[in-house]
Formats: sequence, structure tokens, C-alpha cells
Amino acid sequence: MKARIPKNVNAGGAQNMNQMIKQAQKMQDQITVLQEDIEAREFSATVGGGAVEVVLTGKKTIKSLNIKKEAVDPEDVEMLQDLIISAVNEAVNNIEATTENEMGKITGGVSLPGLF
Repeated sequence: MKARIPKNVNAGGAQNMNQMIKQAQKMQDQITVLQEDIEAREFSATVGGGAVEVVLTGKKTIKSLNIKKEAVDPEDVEMLQDLIISAVNEAVNNIEATTENEMGKITGGVSLPGLF
């Protein structure tokens, strides 16, 4: 006994698959452009009432670090270290939040592990 498969079952399946592939490629291209854009940007953070300012690139490398003279106290080096760490961490958090927010606009909020 032969099973009968109704006509038009899976009709257009290949076409739908091709469309999904095109959409995925478009999304990948948009993500690549956005990643390059973010890497070219600068992100800054200031802490301690302006005592320490750090500027990072989108690649998370420090571009500049400014420390006001008033923040340098030889008797309290630990405070200056804490300010620098806080500034760097804040700038890194800004990069990650910006990346997540802008990638979410492209991916519709779907997390794609390994992309960003």
C-alpha cells in the first residue's frame, strides 16, 4: 500500500529557505558594519568628580587617561588606584551596553552567542 502525499505539501519550502538565508546574510552584514562602527568609536568615563577620566576605544583599549593633580596623594595611592579602576570599568560597561543595545536593534533582541 502506497502512502499518498497531498500535492503542494512543502510547496515553496526551498524558496522560504532561500529567503531565510538571505535575511540571515543581511543581518550578518549589518552586524559586521555595526561592530566596525563601535570599534571606531571612543567611550569615556569620568569618576571622582572629574578627578580621573579615561577614554577607551570600542575595541576596549585605553586611548587616554587623565588624572587631575588634586587626585594624586602620595599618602593615599589606593584611592587613586580605585578611581582608575572605576573609570575603566565604567567605560567598558558603556561599550558593552551600547553594543548590546545596538545589536538588539538588528537581531530583534535575540541573543546570538559568539557574535558580540
